[in-house]
Amino acid sequence: MDAFADLLRGVRADGSVFGHTMLSPPWSLRFVDGAPLTLCALLRGEGWIMAEAQAPQRITAGETVVVRGPRPFLFVDDPATDASAGIDCGEHCAIPANGGTVHHLGWTCGDPDASTTLIVGAYPVRGDVGRRLLKALPPVLTVSEDGDTAAVSAYIAAEVAADRPGQQVVLDRLLDWMLVCTLRAWFDRPETSAPAWYTALSDPIVGEALRLMHDDPARPWTVAQLASRGGVSRSAFARRFTTLVGEPPLAYLTQWRMTIASDLLIEPDTTIADVAKRVGFADAFSFSAAFKRVKGMSPSKHRAQHTRPVASTRSALRTHGQRDLTQ
Repeated sequence: MDAFADLLRGVRADGSVFGHTMLSPPWSLRFVDGAPLTLCALLRGEGWIMAEAQAPQRITAGETVVVRGPRPFLFVDDPATDASAGIDCGEHCAIPANGGTVHHLGWTCGDPDASTTLIVGAYPVRGDVGRRLLKALPPVLTVSEDGDTAAVSAYIAAEVAADRPGQQVVLDRLLDWMLVCTLRAWFDRPETSAPAWYTALSDPIVGEALRLMHDDPARPWTVAQLASRGGVSRSAFARRFTTLVGEPPLAYLTQWRMTIASDLLIEPDTTIADVAKRVGFADAFSFSAAFKRVKGMSPSKHRAQHTRPVASTRSALRTHGQRDLTQ
């Protein structure tokens, strides 16, 4: 496991809403449901993504866009198109009356011979681990088609076009695949301000230390142990890690442990002592002191503030007073 994979482990599709729309200009689609992440893959044609406080971004066939929520955004044929006359798109589009299908949460609309074809996936993000990934992303990012994303787009297009049992599970996994490929392609761009921990993964010494800490965060790692795994001195390793990651190795490890602990604390029937042990502390007292120092509150207060789970796409559907199509 590495730092990138660990963050994506907290961002997983589960009952995601898929849309497949075929558009003839003029059009304006308003994405209004506040999904933490929305992935838009343009299979054919072109259009413009317009997000609040961001310059309009033109996208063409083969490009994939990831928009960080929860603010609404638009997909239009032209920035001058009247957005007020557009269609609101989101979870409520999933019902059959609005084009939803029997076996998956999705919507299909428009002329099959239209000039533009767009696939959209609304992506739930849960917990502190997922939010750590969101913080690393810009409000809107665009990735051009490459070997990985092109292959996934083709699979998604074929699956959405059919209406088959088990389709939701297939679409969820395809969305996972597309999101990973898109984010990896974006982070790998030389001009992108990728997070320090991501660029550090390619360093043979620091990258190995990050993998060790993420593989076994509960282990009582010392700087000397991590340095020996990289075959360098303790001081050389500490300097190199701090330069590349932006903080000392044990400070990074503590932050990551507390991120994991934040999510573990809101799991039912998990005690503070259990969480302490799972993130490498000998007892609940020392863990509570570290958690309060890093997070600014005690573990019990954090738990009290997060007693209700983050709403999933399925529960969001029910808030609209609509039938849960996943049952």
